[in-house]
Amino acid sequence: MKRRMRKVKVVATLGPASENYDTIRGLFEAGADVFRLNMSHGTHSEIRDKHQIIRDVERDVGRPIGILADLQGPKLRCGTFANGAEELVEGASFRFDLDETPGDVSRVCLPHIEIFEALEPGAGLLVNDGKIRLKVSTCGGDFADCTVEVGGTISNRKGVNVPDVVLPLAALSEKDLKDLEFVCGLGVEWLALSFVQRPEDVTEAKKLVDGRASIISKIEKPAAVKAFRSILEVSDGIMVARGDLGVELPVQEVPPIQKRLVRGCRKVGKPVIVATQMLESMVESPMPTRAEVSDVAAAIYEGADAVMLSAESAAGKYPQEAVATMNNVAIEVEADPTYRQIIEASRTASRDSVAEAITTAAREVAETTDIKAICCFSHSGRTAILASRERPHVPILALTPLKGTARRLTLVWGLHCVETSEVTRFKMAVVSAARAIRNDGFATDSDKIVVTAGIPFNVPGSTNILRVSPVREKHIFEGES
Repeated sequence: MKRRMRKVKVVATLGPASENYDTIRGLFEAGADVFRLNMSHGTHSEIRDKHQIIRDVERDVGRPIGILADLQGPKLRCGTFANGAEELVEGASFRFDLDETPGDVSRVCLPHIEIFEALEPGAGLLVNDGKIRLKVSTCGGDFADCTVEVGGTISNRKGVNVPDVVLPLAALSEKDLKDLEFVCGLGVEWLALSFVQRPEDVTEAKKLVDGRASIISKIEKPAAVKAFRSILEVSDGIMVARGDLGVELPVQEVPPIQKRLVRGCRKVGKPVIVATQMLESMVESPMPTRAEVSDVAAAIYEGADAVMLSAESAAGKYPQEAVATMNNVAIEVEADPTYRQIIEASRTASRDSVAEAITTAAREVAETTDIKAICCFSHSGRTAILASRERPHVPILALTPLKGTARRLTLVWGLHCVETSEVTRFKMAVVSAARAIRNDGFATDSDKIVVTAGIPFNVPGSTNILRVSPVREKHIFEGES
């Protein structure tokens, strides 16, 4: 496989339905660009095995593949019940406290003192993914008396959400700290951070990661939505985690939030993933619903860098079909003239640096002349990401001598990533770009390309040159343009 026929990327989660070589290779061939390792499930040994299989597939297909490790984050759960479960009815009183005695219809343990420290009267508490809703009437340092607003069955260790307050909890639990060190040691490209409430959560994680991976902040809490700009500023990318957002916020608020977050990421040139329940019915069915297809299409029309499969590829009956469906929807949407109109209308001009001016010029040259592709040489990957921010109609080749950079950029919209040898002269960079263009089927000898790079070479952030070049090597050395 030489190239994808679409620009949005597909992230596929691995799990029990996708843990052997043949299936993971099949997912890649069906369209997966990045694989997600969910640290909520599986031992370190199992995660290591999946990581190795991905690297084996990468070697055999000859294309860089990105890996995203998703940390679990703190899990807030109630205690146990003497009867295993109780039925809470609307209007009833119910208490959460720190008493570890098994609960009954009137109370249960909530073993998280941080929640009681943050709660205020009027705050909401959600149990079992929001199926049960309670409102705090009175509270103290070790209890919260609530009124049941929406009843239902509450049972042992059900999850509890606290949407209305910022909890004094670190985004990284003890388990997360161990998982972080483990996956950074493996060599993943991206680390997804759960339970982000404030920018400090991200900066603390970045200190621990120490440059070994890039950080994606999962926006899944109302506090993160409110602090989005400052969280985005310190993050390397964003995941719109619509599942938890839809629990902690009224569901009708999630679509406009998704649009704002995607637009904000595009403006600053940071990749954004739209995630959760995109093709949920394909866990059990070989065909998605029409609503799900429209949902995937909407994220692509908005200009998201990537769309993500969770249970569909990790535990579903039809993992490869789910990836193929996402791939086919993307191809169809991107072929729609309306797609280009929407993308171009939502583009934000930014030329605050030489690199930004160069990548903007590359897109403008490609739009006004017969250019087949834009080729960006980059060590850090920043220039390629800036080229992606422009959302040009032609393919973008991200060329880098660093394997880790090539893998990391597989998440970014429109980037076809190629690992090259080190070059020290611009002419050799053009030759290397021309060869990659031909090898991967983007252009022929009679075509022209745009090449951007930095002089001096091998210095991150030095992009300062743009050239329109023929693909034919003879003409490159003859100095034709």
